[in-house]
Amino acid sequence: MFGKLKEKLKSWTKKITEKSEEMGEPIEETPEKKPIKEETQKEKTQEEISKPIKEIVKDEAEKDLKKIEETIKEKKDSEPVKSLRDLKVPKEPEKPGTESFFKKITSKISNVKITEKEFEVYKEELEMLLLENNVALEVTEKIIEKLKEKIIDKEFARKEAEQEVTDAFKEIIKEILIDPFDIIEKIKEKNQEQTKEPYVILFCGINGTGKTTTIAKIANHLKSKKVSCVLAAADTFRAASIEQLQQHGEKIGIKVISNEYGSDPASVGFDAIKYAKKNFIDCVLIDTAGRMHTSKNLLREIEKISRINKPDLKVFVGESIAGNDILEQVKSFDWEIGIDAIVLTKADVDEKGGTALSVGYVTKKPILYLGTGQEYSKIEVFDKEKFIKDLGL
Repeated sequence: MFGKLKEKLKSWTKKITEKSEEMGEPIEETPEKKPIKEETQKEKTQEEISKPIKEIVKDEAEKDLKKIEETIKEKKDSEPVKSLRDLKVPKEPEKPGTESFFKKITSKISNVKITEKEFEVYKEELEMLLLENNVALEVTEKIIEKLKEKIIDKEFARKEAEQEVTDAFKEIIKEILIDPFDIIEKIKEKNQEQTKEPYVILFCGINGTGKTTTIAKIANHLKSKKVSCVLAAADTFRAASIEQLQQHGEKIGIKVISNEYGSDPASVGFDAIKYAKKNFIDCVLIDTAGRMHTSKNLLREIEKISRINKPDLKVFVGESIAGNDILEQVKSFDWEIGIDAIVLTKADVDEKGGTALSVGYVTKKPILYLGTGQEYSKIEVFDKEKFIKDLGL
């Protein structure tokens, strides 16, 4: 997913940190000394070079002794001196500009601070990276804004700058994605109530997203967790849709409630709920006809199904490879019936992963499952940590 995100993020961080070093504070220079006559300087240099080493050592010792004598004289009236060891040779005052030289140069080598100006230079590259990976524009802008807040004017160790930026990016993704709840727990909670009503899940989405197959996968998953189910074939519009769900039911060993084509889909769901109550079945999964998010009449129809059957959970099923198109789809269904969660199909062929980020941010609803293949077992509970790892971060 996200392709070479980590490599590109590494490259981006390297560029921005190098730019930060280039644009860092200039090191203070030692003030210029008064010019010395060329001849005098030359003579002095030659004299120092020719001076024997013993004499140089002697001169240095005499200087230190003189400083000690001056110190003794200063302390004579105020504090008695027990031993020469009690005295410290005073250090010569550092010349202006040299006090923090080594501190500055080592700081420049080991630390880096990313300024707002530098971030602005390279943020466009990061924006393009996110957009190329199916992250919606509004979500991309939010990620950039949050990343800016986390790293601007913060000082990092140069060798840790890449990891710091990557960790900040991971934290942002965690904040955007909502933690999924456990459907099994929700079903068990309702079954423990005195009402004895089954837990009802309504599935919706546009045509061709693999909604019917996804319902069969989830029913099979619930069955493996000892949760009894019944399926409602409320797609009475699409040709062979009822037969398709019935075939799935036979393969996984789950009862399917259906009616004739053209019948009221809301009544099919109502009949399935009635059957579940009578037979003490834990959960009802209602399949509905795929409908375009731009069709007002069909959206009103699914609103009627929802109103009559009063589902505990309304799930939107969409393709993870749909890119930004899925945003308008999910917004329309959410507006009409108020969806509670999302299932993304075809995650096994999605090499980008940005759709999950976009849908999670726009709807503020959790992703419950990812479809990862055609077999009934090819569905997995959505895990934020695993998702981030799969992104290559």
